[in-house]
Amino acid sequence: GARQQTELCNESLMLEKLPACGRSFEEMMKKVDSKKWCNLTEFIMYYDNFTQCTEREANNASCFWPNPLTEGFITGIHKQFFSNCTSEKVHWEDPPDEILITLILIPVMLTCAMITLVVWCSKRSDIL
Repeated sequence: GARQQTELCNESLMLEKLPACGRSFEEMMKKVDSKKWCNLTEFIMYYDNFTQCTEREANNASCFWPNPLTEGFITGIHKQFFSNCTSEKVHWEDPPDEILITLILIPVMLTCAMITLVVWCSKRSDIL
């Protein structure tokens, strides 16, 4: 039978080539206002080119993609460009007391009215 040849991942070659992807991405990101670096729609094409570059270099070195080394490199790029991009957490506050009391009392009053109506109708079942 035919022998299948498997190549080992050349990590040093991959690590030598990945910085070119980072430099290319850095050059493309210079076209984007740094205030818009947290808006993915502003640079999605550049980021796509960057990830394709890292995948291509990993494959050229006979390495799987993603792998821990490329993930570490990509994380470094993220720290460089996107460290100030945090998801804003919504800070929930209670409504003012007047609104809160109204929102509580309306269902309570409707429940009392419905109970009163049911009791009244059940006592007057002889008329209905």
